[in-house]
Amino acid sequence: MGDHKDNGINVDPAYVRALAELLDDTGLSEIEVEDGERKIRVARTLNAAPVAYAPAAAPVAAAAPAAPAAPAAAPAPAADNFADAVKSPMVGTVYLSPEPGAANFAAIGSAVKAGDTILIVEAMKVMNPITAPASGTLKAVHVENSQPVEFDQPLFTIS
Repeated sequence: MGDHKDNGINVDPAYVRALAELLDDTGLSEIEVEDGERKIRVARTLNAAPVAYAPAAAPVAAAAPAAPAAPAAAPAPAADNFADAVKSPMVGTVYLSPEPGAANFAAIGSAVKAGDTILIVEAMKVMNPITAPASGTLKAVHVENSQPVEFDQPLFTIS
């Protein structure tokens, strides 16, 4: 009864509101749910984020003249690591271990095989294993345990 028919798609306003509340609760900027041919995407613009970044940039710029070699060296390798990084296929929360208190799926410097689970991204109460796309060595993990991640955010690097 609460469904609204628009262009042939049944839309449940209560469901859309629940998705919007989930955005507020998790601090995420968007969420997309697909059910067969029906797809619902709820997104919001985060106006507060640019304001938060602007003050943070000023202290970094002030710190750069005090130690120019260290800050200049750190961002360059990070940018290179992200170019080859495996990126998040979805918005969710990252977990580096199978359960709280357990060892991480993989440690930096360890050898991994294609298909090995490196971490989990939880989205909509579903645990989605993110696996190594190829065999190699886990060079870096770009996220922390229980951290929210956005779509296409770098997760880890294997070489």
